[in-house]
Amino acid sequence: MTRRGRVRGRVPAAVVAALALAGCSSSAGTGAVGEGPAGPPSSSGAPAKAAERTGSDTAGAGGVEVAAKGGRLGGAGSACELPVTFDLAARWKPKAVSFEPDPVLDALAELAEQGTVQMVCEIDAKPAGNIGFLRVWRGAASEDDPQAVLRAFVADDPQAGKAAYTQVRAGALAGAEVSYTGHSELLDEPKKQRAFAVKTPDGPVVVHLGGLDTEEHTAMLPAYELAKRSLTLG
Repeated sequence: MTRRGRVRGRVPAAVVAALALAGCSSSAGTGAVGEGPAGPPSSSGAPAKAAERTGSDTAGAGGVEVAAKGGRLGGAGSACELPVTFDLAARWKPKAVSFEPDPVLDALAELAEQGTVQMVCEIDAKPAGNIGFLRVWRGAASEDDPQAVLRAFVADDPQAGKAAYTQVRAGALAGAEVSYTGHSELLDEPKKQRAFAVKTPDGPVVVHLGGLDTEEHTAMLPAYELAKRSLTLG
């Protein structure tokens, strides 16, 4: 059993559900895991089922539209300083994720570590009308290739189903991508998940797209595709 599985088992269900609805926060240097790779993000109100495609660019891989650019993330002075930079979809809001000691959140902070990477940034789709996050994960420098990083990432998710891995280009970088089925604990139904990984001199970077459900996930794919297509080394 992975550490994630052990942590999930000992945290009261009511706490997990409440924090899942709250999402992650970097306010005052603290954060709580919300949707994660397999759980729902923070939001209130009914899900918005239409993707924001106003001003969308040309289609990306697999015919997925690329969202309109709303800024760039990853460089010095940006909301999340990363080993890579990429374009953000319009109105998506990024926040750095960090964790400090807390009697309730210590166990849940461990959920921010998955496989060989740790969550460092979440980009909220709610201001753009969808329920979900792009989340960025970083790992220590190693000899692992991007697909090995993704395999460890998926293997450490107890809710992950069958996964399909492919080699991709993320901007100018060689990378790997995985599509798999997760499970929504709040809705008690399967949902699609997707992530890509690249290797940098400072360690691997994983960009993961979840969503409240498969419909939300599909609606947010243009923002994911924008990040993947525009990625460069920091």
